[in-house]
Amino acid sequence: MRPPAVAGQFYEGDRETLITQIENCYLHEVGPGRLPQLRDGKRTLRGLVCPHAGYIYSGPVAAHSYAALAEDGWPETFIVLGPNHSGLGASVALGTQDFETPLGVVEVDRELARRLLKDVLYEDMAAHRFEHSIEVQLPFLQHLREDVKFVPICMMDQEIATAKKVGQIIRDAIKGKDVVVIASTDFSHYVSKETAAKKDKMAIDQIVKMDSRGLYQTIQKNDITMCGYGPVIAMMTAAEGGKAQLLKYASSGDVAPVREVVGYGSIAIRA
Repeated sequence: MRPPAVAGQFYEGDRETLITQIENCYLHEVGPGRLPQLRDGKRTLRGLVCPHAGYIYSGPVAAHSYAALAEDGWPETFIVLGPNHSGLGASVALGTQDFETPLGVVEVDRELARRLLKDVLYEDMAAHRFEHSIEVQLPFLQHLREDVKFVPICMMDQEIATAKKVGQIIRDAIKGKDVVVIASTDFSHYVSKETAAKKDKMAIDQIVKMDSRGLYQTIQKNDITMCGYGPVIAMMTAAEGGKAQLLKYASSGDVAPVREVVGYGSIAIRA
């Protein structure tokens, strides 16, 4: 069991307070403005981009992705990709231990994990021990439904060749299965609100065009401090052929009076 690393820091640490906090993210003026209702939809959603900062800052933007998921319907399982902030563990680390949060246990889909463990993907929990980018997605999923199954993949190596290889492995492994791939990332870090909006639009435009190489080149050329571009490229590769839609963009400057902001985006990719 992998215990929560950032409960009580990035999000509330007890069940009832956390549920209230998540619901406030949905009802926030930057959020969708309504609580989600899980439906039996047509299931066209294949991928999501979600932010991973503290809920007080990024939660209302993340709520747009999870509202879209609720409307689309519940898949068999999830793959959650996040960047490695700690520097621990393998360059691309797949976790095989269940994750615990204040809302309960999220079970690893071990059958899918076995299909993914090849080439650049290694089984390694060290990379996951203190990593928040994947953990913070789980309470949003648990809020929608208690029985969540997923595979966590933490990426320290985010070079485009590696990211595309990870995406190809995922695409092959989920063929014939109903899976949503979630890429956890924030966009620009600690710049002015105006600079964040300008630079982040460049990156988001490439995602909406489903141009993973264009995204990588845009980030490099314009020095965009997007921390999870590798997970996003991997998700885009896995969802190749899909259509991307920007659900919401905002920054920490839209929810708090800060001079230097972090940018957040929610993006859906549908078949």
